[in-house]
Amino acid sequence: MDSNYKLNDIVEMKKQHACGTNAFRIIRLGADIRIKCENCGRSVLLPRHEFNKKMKKIISSSDEA
Repeated sequence: MDSNYKLNDIVEMKKQHACGTNAFRIIRLGADIRIKCENCGRSVLLPRHEFNKKMKKIISSSDEA
């Protein structure tokens, strides 16, 4: 997946979170990427290469707001 995501983008992951949603907001970018569940608010820290494999698509971009 190409890395055209930015801070505060909402992305769809391939697997859903334990609460039942697969929409996450990007809250930290770097070597690791921290994403926050849009439903329950729990955050997950993933290495960038793992995030790129698990991300399905960008739902909404921070530029659209």
